[in-house]
Amino acid sequence: MKVLLLEDVYNLGRAGDVKKVANGYGRNFLLPHGLALLATPGALVNADRIKKEANVKREVLNQEMGLVAEKLVGLQLIFPAKASETGKLYGSVTTMMIANDLTEKLGIEITKRNIQGQPLRLLGMHKVKVQLTIDLLPEIDIVIYREGEPIENYMVNAEILFAGAEEEVEEYLEVEEVDQETEEEQPDPEAEQVEEASEDVEVVEEDTEAE
Repeated sequence: MKVLLLEDVYNLGRAGDVKKVANGYGRNFLLPHGLALLATPGALVNADRIKKEANVKREVLNQEMGLVAEKLVGLQLIFPAKASETGKLYGSVTTMMIANDLTEKLGIEITKRNIQGQPLRLLGMHKVKVQLTIDLLPEIDIVIYREGEPIENYMVNAEILFAGAEEEVEEYLEVEEVDQETEEEQPDPEAEQVEEASEDVEVVEEDTEAE
């Protein structure tokens, strides 16, 4: 379906643009949130007016949010979490959690829609973009550390910090399985002695019967 954007939409376009989008995205998100209209001939007549008004509004908004963007430079949010040995969280640090923490620190409302990306599910440091306007997308650091351990241990990129950790655990488990199988296959000396003693008794009984 084709839509006429009424607002700037990150990764899609600016107000006044005509875009072709998936039916589900258009009907379930853009249209009900007032971000776009169906690109009918009647709606397209207003495209130039919408674009000019949006340019003025965007310029003012960029100036206002520019101050907020400056506050976000170098900002670091820290979250404690429980995680497995491979660094995977039992749960996640969600965009809502990040937005709430930013709102508290900045004193202005930041919603989960402003936070770009997926929930974080790994210990370590993550880079997350905060969409203030379509032009302002500052990046902040999110540090997730294991509860009860020093935060300094996790001031490393999450992908680097636990690179190969999962494979190492899997290899360790495979070695353990091999060791267990080897132990099961090895003969039990005591069992062999009992078996040999039983054979000797049978031999004695046979000799007695022969006499």
